[in-house]
Amino acid sequence: MKRLCVFAGASPGARPQYARAAQDLAKALVERDLILIYGGCRVGLMGILADAALEAGGEVIGVIPERLFAKEIPHMGLTELHIVKSMHERKQVMADLSDGFIALPGGVGTLEELTEIYTWGQLGLHRKPCGILNVEGYFTYLIQFLDHAVHERFLKPTHRDTLLVGTEPGPLLDEFASYRAPRLGKWLDRAST
Repeated sequence: MKRLCVFAGASPGARPQYARAAQDLAKALVERDLILIYGGCRVGLMGILADAALEAGGEVIGVIPERLFAKEIPHMGLTELHIVKSMHERKQVMADLSDGFIALPGGVGTLEELTEIYTWGQLGLHRKPCGILNVEGYFTYLIQFLDHAVHERFLKPTHRDTLLVGTEPGPLLDEFASYRAPRLGKWLDRAST
């Protein structure tokens, strides 16, 4: 693993622990010689993450769509900044550049990015690790929902287990380093068809 994509909010959120988690994750990435790939913004958790990685001497690659260039206030001090045509292209470029994906707290955009890349793994479109940093229990309801989806047979336990969950960057990155994608069969529930 050489490059890790982090999805995060364009807002810093309500708790200072979110910013600390972004800073801690950035430092952990740099300590492991991992290049940060992210949404290219200089505000919110995205900006805090990028700044912390740059201050620690890391490489940071941002990917931002033209329409959000003004709205999200692009970070102009990155190692590289890719300006793309659309949100779809942004996600594809970030996926192509990355060897794994972690979500920090964020809004529906962060959730959409995470669930799309997690779905791509379920469908076998990639074999890269996906995870969430569950800062202050931010993703607890999402984790409970996924467990409920398993119980209701909309998600296989094997697929559920491919979303790694951690509360601290170091142990989560250790799981990423040793991750081996399972051989996944069809995701359809053949018993009910």
